[in-house]
Amino acid sequence: MNETRTRTGNLIVLSGPSGVGKSTLVGEVRKHLPELEFSISCTTREPRPGELDGREYYFLTPEEFEARSQAGGFVEEARVFAHRYGTLKSEVLDRVRRGADVILDIDVQGAAQIREAAKRDPELAAAAVFVLISPPSLELLETRLRKRATDSEEQLTLRIAAAERELARFRLYDFVIVNDDLATAAGELEGLFRSFRLRTGLIPEGSVPWCRK
Repeated sequence: MNETRTRTGNLIVLSGPSGVGKSTLVGEVRKHLPELEFSISCTTREPRPGELDGREYYFLTPEEFEARSQAGGFVEEARVFAHRYGTLKSEVLDRVRRGADVILDIDVQGAAQIREAAKRDPELAAAAVFVLISPPSLELLETRLRKRATDSEEQLTLRIAAAERELARFRLYDFVIVNDDLATAAGELEGLFRSFRLRTGLIPEGSVPWCRK
């Protein structure tokens, strides 16, 4: 049975503090589930060397971004310093409608916006599942960040404070994976992603072979 014809897809809203190993975990999972897709965000900043429109981001002018925002085109958006970022509803829902499972790597504030948007949009509510990647403790997260040696002491303090605020909002999410041992956490995340495909809410009416039409 071709599952992309008998179910819609999942919008996997994935969050985790800086240094938690989220990208590494997803990379491990995609070795076994290469069909997982990533959402591409919009931004008003200029492309950096090597970046392509439609690959890293959709690069919009401020006027284009504002027009889409006013039209309700974003499922979430934020301003980061002088630039705006956002995720188009069409970017995620068009893929979900054709049966793709889409990962949206986003911060806690963005996840909260999607939770609110889902209250007003039944299609989004049916598709979205929220997963938080957590460290075993803030102390271990700090140790990992120090080993990276990429931040000043001031930046490190800010990152740990941000992580504490983010992790305190864990009940915003449906599931939490604690990344203590990479192999264990990757196995749990893969199992979780596979289980999402079995949700009854993704099965369109009249598409299942065991029900009479």
